[in-house]
Amino acid sequence: MANDLIAGHGQIVAAYFDAGTSRRVPWPQRPQASRLIAAAASPESTIDAIVVGEYERAFTGTQFTTLYTWCTRHGIQLWLPETGGPVDLGNRDHRALLALLATQSQREVLLARHRVLAAMHNQATQQDRYLGGRPPYGYRLVDAGPHPNPADARWGRRLQRLAPDSHTAPQVAWMFRQRLAGHSVASIARHLNERGVPCPSSADPNRNRHRTRGAWTLRTVAVILANPRYTGRQIWNRRATGAEGPASAPALSAKTAHPALVTEQDFVAAQQIRAARPTSDGQARRFALAGLIHCGVCDRRLDSHWNHGRPTYRCRHGHTSTQRAGQPRPKTPYIREDHLVNQIDIRLEDPGNDGHTKLEPDRARSRRVAAALRDSGRFVVFDSAGWRLEEIDSS
Repeated sequence: MANDLIAGHGQIVAAYFDAGTSRRVPWPQRPQASRLIAAAASPESTIDAIVVGEYERAFTGTQFTTLYTWCTRHGIQLWLPETGGPVDLGNRDHRALLALLATQSQREVLLARHRVLAAMHNQATQQDRYLGGRPPYGYRLVDAGPHPNPADARWGRRLQRLAPDSHTAPQVAWMFRQRLAGHSVASIARHLNERGVPCPSSADPNRNRHRTRGAWTLRTVAVILANPRYTGRQIWNRRATGAEGPASAPALSAKTAHPALVTEQDFVAAQQIRAARPTSDGQARRFALAGLIHCGVCDRRLDSHWNHGRPTYRCRHGHTSTQRAGQPRPKTPYIREDHLVNQIDIRLEDPGNDGHTKLEPDRARSRRVAAALRDSGRFVVFDSAGWRLEEIDSS
């Protein structure tokens, strides 16, 4: 395309092509494109024009306008096959054409994404294919034979599948047994820590270099108990955003793809244990002052805590339910949200606080007071001596 375009006008002195780089990446961040920019800007450069063979593979969004401005500043022409030569944004027809090309390039991005996601969805559901990523705790990766695509097989690519890990798989099965016996997630995590069982980041540090090798946490155990891969089925796209399309929902393989660590019946039963804890009023629990109350003893934010059907706040000074208290610690400060909201409302001297607020619903008053605190840049410091308002340090 480039040779045909410049025939009779000059010759190509160098070629730059970024293989495997998304068109959404700006030119200065692409390996080859950045080299081209550096070469064209060099004082010794003999380049007087940049020829782009295919617009959709080179630009998306406003990238063309940015490069065109840069080329104009350096006295370099920018040639496109669609314009039959150098681009001139002063030409109305060229501007209309480039607007169309930009839209078409963005459309190509969306189509490519759709095709890839749809293919991955089918590979997971119909072919039980392992699609990469770190294996979940309790499993390891083993060879599953040559790649089914002949071209990939010729390149030496092979499939992988999950297999139980002899050291960690028994711990996963133990967690599910404990959960089915009625133990809380916090209790399971605490017992794992007391038994000295290495947490996932400690059991396989090379696979979890981005995590600290600490202890078992409530969140870690909860994620394991909610992972359907332990039933032997392949899962993909569990963190779907809800976008429309065939690959928007999590994909579960139609049959087992690897050895199970728990039966499907037990897995479903474990999820029901977690879900069988509705609130007393059947509504979501909301904490208006969450993050706005600090402990006057340890300077931590107070934990949101539902107690006796109402929102409350407390600080256990770093103690968690997955660890037993080893050292003496100060008494846990505790405050009800409604009591604190009423006192803060008076202290703020809100112009709307004129007696009619007595008829205001508690939730509405809590939201109004929380909004007033955030707008004024203040937070609450609470300890055994009482509470006070302090300004947020923005330095």
